[in-house]
Amino acid sequence: MSSQFPYHGGQGGVPPPNPAVGSYPPNMFNGAPLPSGAQPPVKGFPQNGPPVGAPMGQQFPPQGGPMGHPSRPGFPPQGMQQRPPGPASMPGGPGNFPGGPPTSQFNNMSIHDHMRPAGFPPRPGFPPTPQSHMNGFQARPPGPSQVPTVPSGFPPSMPGGMPPSSVGGGLPTSSVGGGLPQSSLSGGMPPSSMGGGMPPSSVGGGLPPSSVGGGLPPSSMGGGMSPSSVGGGLPPSSMGGGLPPSSFSGGLPPSSMGGALPPSSLGGGLPPSSMSSRLPPSSMGGGLPPSSMSGGMPPSSMGGGMPPSSIGGGMPPPSMSGGMPPSSMGGPLPPGPGNSMPRPLYPQQPGYGGQTPHPGMPQGNQFGAPPGMLPPQGQSMHPPAQNTAPLRPGFPPTSAPGQLPPQPGQFPGSVPYGHQQPPPMGYGGPPGPQAPPAPLQPPQQKRLDPDQMPSPIQVIEDDKRTRSGVFQTNARGSVPPLVTTNFTTQDQGNANPRFLRSTMYNVPCTADMLKSSHIPFALALSPFAELGPQEQPPPLVDLGELGPVRCKRCKAYMNPFMQFIDGGRRFQCVFCGAATDVPNEYFAHLDHTGRRVDTFNRAELCLGSYEFVATKDYCKNGVPPKEPAFIFMIDVSYNSVKSGLVQLICDKLKSEILINLPKETGASESEIRVGFVTYHKELHFYNVKGSLAQPQMMVVSDLEDMFVPLVDGFLVKLSESEAVIDSLLSQIPQMFSESKETELVLGPVIQAGLDALQSAERAGRLYIFHTGLPTAEAPGKIKNRDDRKLLGTDKEKTILSPQTSFYNKLGTECVAAGCSVELFLFPNQYIDVATMSDVCRVTSGNIFKYSYFQADLDGERFIEDLKMTVLRSQAFDAILRVRTSTGIRPVDFYGNFYMANTTDVEMASIDSDSCVSLEIKHDDKLSESEGAFIQVAVLYTSVSGQRRLRCHNLSLNCCAQMADLFRSCELDVLVNFFAKQAIRTSLNANPKQVREHIMNETAQILACYRKNCANPSSPGQLVLPECMKLLPLYANCVIKNDSISGGSEISTDDRSYLMHLVNSMDPRTTNVFFYPTLLPFHNLDMESSDVPAAIRCSSERLEDNGIYLLENGLSMFLWIGHNVKPEMIQDIFAVQSAAQVDIDKVQVLQLDNPVSRRLCDLIMKLREGRSRYLKLTIVRQRDKLEPWFNHFLVEDKGMGSGSSYVDFLCHIHKEIRNILS
Repeated sequence: MSSQFPYHGGQGGVPPPNPAVGSYPPNMFNGAPLPSGAQPPVKGFPQNGPPVGAPMGQQFPPQGGPMGHPSRPGFPPQGMQQRPPGPASMPGGPGNFPGGPPTSQFNNMSIHDHMRPAGFPPRPGFPPTPQSHMNGFQARPPGPSQVPTVPSGFPPSMPGGMPPSSVGGGLPTSSVGGGLPQSSLSGGMPPSSMGGGMPPSSVGGGLPPSSVGGGLPPSSMGGGMSPSSVGGGLPPSSMGGGLPPSSFSGGLPPSSMGGALPPSSLGGGLPPSSMSSRLPPSSMGGGLPPSSMSGGMPPSSMGGGMPPSSIGGGMPPPSMSGGMPPSSMGGPLPPGPGNSMPRPLYPQQPGYGGQTPHPGMPQGNQFGAPPGMLPPQGQSMHPPAQNTAPLRPGFPPTSAPGQLPPQPGQFPGSVPYGHQQPPPMGYGGPPGPQAPPAPLQPPQQKRLDPDQMPSPIQVIEDDKRTRSGVFQTNARGSVPPLVTTNFTTQDQGNANPRFLRSTMYNVPCTADMLKSSHIPFALALSPFAELGPQEQPPPLVDLGELGPVRCKRCKAYMNPFMQFIDGGRRFQCVFCGAATDVPNEYFAHLDHTGRRVDTFNRAELCLGSYEFVATKDYCKNGVPPKEPAFIFMIDVSYNSVKSGLVQLICDKLKSEILINLPKETGASESEIRVGFVTYHKELHFYNVKGSLAQPQMMVVSDLEDMFVPLVDGFLVKLSESEAVIDSLLSQIPQMFSESKETELVLGPVIQAGLDALQSAERAGRLYIFHTGLPTAEAPGKIKNRDDRKLLGTDKEKTILSPQTSFYNKLGTECVAAGCSVELFLFPNQYIDVATMSDVCRVTSGNIFKYSYFQADLDGERFIEDLKMTVLRSQAFDAILRVRTSTGIRPVDFYGNFYMANTTDVEMASIDSDSCVSLEIKHDDKLSESEGAFIQVAVLYTSVSGQRRLRCHNLSLNCCAQMADLFRSCELDVLVNFFAKQAIRTSLNANPKQVREHIMNETAQILACYRKNCANPSSPGQLVLPECMKLLPLYANCVIKNDSISGGSEISTDDRSYLMHLVNSMDPRTTNVFFYPTLLPFHNLDMESSDVPAAIRCSSERLEDNGIYLLENGLSMFLWIGHNVKPEMIQDIFAVQSAAQVDIDKVQVLQLDNPVSRRLCDLIMKLREGRSRYLKLTIVRQRDKLEPWFNHFLVEDKGMGSGSSYVDFLCHIHKEIRNILS
């Protein structure tokens, strides 16, 4: 199956019905759409207004508008003649869309929807076209005096209604609209809320219609600008010829953006000095921004101005509007019947009421031919004849050479759309005397409708509907349900996909085929992943002294794919083909099918995942390991004590953490040993031996040669020393309550924990609670080198890489001893996460970061995170190895671990969230009949101190046809792999190379599919494989994410922190991290308990009267519209209006009413599904925190150079066409 989308730019012609799209029944009369309501909506799709296409076909990168950057701000693009406006294009024609991509950019870009009339039923997979609109107008007979209604889907309050192109190339927002004061942009406007280039409603345009003039002659539009490009009532002369460069600051000056956010709006009582006037990272969960918006909107969000110079090369023909007379520019258009008016993005400014756009002014974010633009020569200006389909906005005429004959109403010999035309009149260049002034045109709705683009929500919901339930793993190469689907796995020979997923389940037989597809053959391994409620953990197999049965050549472990031969006396390895004798103790006869008679009595012969008890041959030095240990190392410096951190840690360790230490299934108590250290610039060790009446403290101040002063009594079993430990945890806050020490060490702390574990001959974890930069004179001292201006530049790798190799070397020593480091950071300023995180990366540890920590605000999140990391399934001192069939081999590994050689992944600890990604390549041909096999073996020490071996097996099909490959790909694993690859690349390459690599790979993959798998069709069609139709969306989300492209708007510590997180994420976590979940709450059934279906992450989906929950696995937001019913506000917050809501609260109190109970239940369910506690941030519409929230609306245009989903899809399509040509 392919997904194809109706945006057009190619030579017309209605193709024969495509089985992927469906045929078109003739529901028409006289070329007009059927009456409203004549078509049933497509089940499962949002009915959000008329789908609109847009012509595309440009051979150049976008130059202006939401599609790209201006070439020269404020100046007409080169190569355009400047003439008075000529006759306007007619409604419904493709037009050159102001503020959009030039029409020739997406030449022939169509997806089987050649000129389909509005009366046709919706195409499968896309929302239907409401019958109340035809080409942006009401479906009623045109009359000479008819005034078209404002196209549905745009608020009448969009001031001036002008797309960015009418602003004039990078014009600062504040300069649009007759000089609105800059201060009207309170708090700074987020580019992401601009909806693909629409100016905020508080800017430009609230001037009365008379400022535009009811009848300005075209010649007054200086420089040949079309009337529609006069910005929001600016005098025409102000637009003439482009403003001088000095007036283009690339955005609002910092002073107009409100400076730093006041601490009162940033939960956590941030010190004012820390508010470094930046936006917080979009992906951060955790303290509120140390920052607000500086510098205003990036120039790229302003769009460009005029279409680029190539616009004359592909002018679309005019549409046939049915002879609509030109309307005057005199006054605002009234909203028409059925025209919904969504919220303006920003409040109206006092004194500047939001008028509806003037006739002739295209509304923001619409693509339409600028008034005054001549149609291509040879085109008819007549209305369509009887029985011809009226043109849909943005689509070319249906006639094309070699397809259907010209339609009535089109002159024979007219130039097909996309052919070279003379430069259009009315843009740039000297005036031409032969061009008569054109009357103004009514607005056209010609933007690319995001509803027409592949929807992740639809894909996720379809998979939930069809694949929830039981997934059986008995078939080779079975593609599992999506990571977002709740399903139960029945292990019948292949591993549960929670443990092991592949980017492809049909592996190309040859290296050349894999290379030409550009799809990486990659695996995501989560050997200890958390299982579903109905799923069974891998059973434990104990073969006694015999130990695991293995292949004599490649050492693969016994698995369901091994073939027994010679009556069961030997088995043939599925990986290398060698035949190995079966030990006598393991022998069993074969049945008539060649299977062992005890197959279903042995887990390793019938299941994809299982564990062996390892013999002493698998233990270090042949000695069985001891029980692991946890050492809690608490910073007791001034900041730690003052913030309440020390008191909180000691209280919760005693009451909630230690009593729930992990234990073996069925065991009555945990075998884990615990120890305690406190430190600032010296270390304090505690003897908590059970025989003591009081704990004893020993101080080590010589940090150059660190040692542990005691062995006996330092690491103890909780049940044997509970009273002494309780006493210690009660005394620590009192002992250090007057601490004035501000200098800290970190290196010696890790060394001390390592030495303690080595002395006790135990593996384990160090839980380090640390508050500042380690500046005290000691090993591991770090200098402050913060320079966030380098982020996003070619020099960013200098501050994203460790400043010293000390922590890397220390981490290597820790791995050898099975010592993992869990780092909990509580910084109030720069702490150099890039350097500190090295020890966590090498030892497979986790990092948790709580900026500007205050116990009363952030304590709950910290303690929940600590509980989860202590209590979850975990293993210690692990070595992971991947074995594959002959012909393929693993070549590269990604994640947080250490590798001393090319085959063994060493992990000091591994838990349910740990994920390793690896890439596999060919070294020989594979056979379609034999398939490909993978075995992941993890040797580890359990929480009870037993050495074990966990095996996961996966069988894949092999294929020689591209169609088979593209039919069985797993997009979530592919995106996960691309993200980890980008993280590694960003430490060695510049940001532009990282982004271009992802874009290029995306385009190459889709071009390969188009070339090898799609039915022959117009070059302008964008054809996507069914299982990868969301690849452009997810690729754009990865590129825009702060972990990959975070610039100076986030801190260097946050960027490094996110890079560390992504490096070990599993596909389920990256899915929601890159494309957050946005849930509408205001219209839910308050009596239900189900999690509602999500909506798309776009500001266009938000309603003023709505309440929405957004979460990305790290953060959670509750967005409150300014028109929410007071009763709902009262039910949730117990106040009268949204303005009275205390946004500093980090939790919603459960009140005794159905609305409050439903919200609290929904928040709890979302938190339960994530591995980190989601801190709740309350955001009011138009509040200072809204830009932070908007940054998560990933389908919108992002900050800086980030593209919207639609823009990126168009860019990828252009790249595909370049590759194919």
